[in-house]
Amino acid sequence: MGSATPFDRAVSQYASTTGNLTARMALHSHGTNPQGWFAWLGERLPLSGEVLEVGAGTGELWHRIGRRGRLTLTDFSPAMCARLREVPGARVLRCDAARLPYRDGTAGVVIANHMLYHLDDPDAALREFARVLRPGGRLAVAVNGRDHLAELNALGTVIGRPDLAVRFYDQNDVTAETTSARIEAAGFSDVTVERYPDELAVPAVEPILAYIASMIGPLTAAQEAATREAVGARIAADGAFRVRKHTVLVNAVRGSERFVGWGPYRRGATDTMPAT
Repeated sequence: MGSATPFDRAVSQYASTTGNLTARMALHSHGTNPQGWFAWLGERLPLSGEVLEVGAGTGELWHRIGRRGRLTLTDFSPAMCARLREVPGARVLRCDAARLPYRDGTAGVVIANHMLYHLDDPDAALREFARVLRPGGRLAVAVNGRDHLAELNALGTVIGRPDLAVRFYDQNDVTAETTSARIEAAGFSDVTVERYPDELAVPAVEPILAYIASMIGPLTAAQEAATREAVGARIAADGAFRVRKHTVLVNAVRGSERFVGWGPYRRGATDTMPAT
């Protein structure tokens, strides 16, 4: 990927297809925690009033836990927005995470589930979240640690594709280790961090191959053979290909200060945008 920014990579991965994200979610179905991520997350989200999810992807969260409150879903991707329109009762807006079509202080809850690390300027997005939240409104951000999926990333060396282990935090430093401090700097208080306890135990090679292809595109015959050999050996020895996960949920409260002027949609501006 060379000099590609996190958002450049997000565009290449998600703008015209939902398939890459779907393949990655399928891999996580092999988690060892009996409570899946979406159920665990849903229990911890403050879902009431005006709920806004930024970078909502395919909307899988809402298919799993059901709609709560008045729900608005946003994404930059036309392909994702098309899927989001399948969520019953949700308003869907295609927009930039740092330019939300909301008036100041109108949202009760903002959710950013595994999306902040795709942004070139995540701090601008956090300030925008503060702007649109009412005083006392809640922010929920899910991010990953630096050691997340280390065993999968190591396969890049095995198959001669080090770009499999592209680490967004090398450019924007959004990780489980850094995000709570960045949220506080954006004007939030009462910041708490909770780790989701889980690891992957993948019993076959095919889900790993699908994950790798979703990241770097179709594999050559030699790359597939190398993956099958490496992953198959681990499965034969351990009964599964085991992968560490490191995901946290950061919750915070928007302070009483007003953040007028931080975003383009200041008080009195329109609070709608066409869902194109």
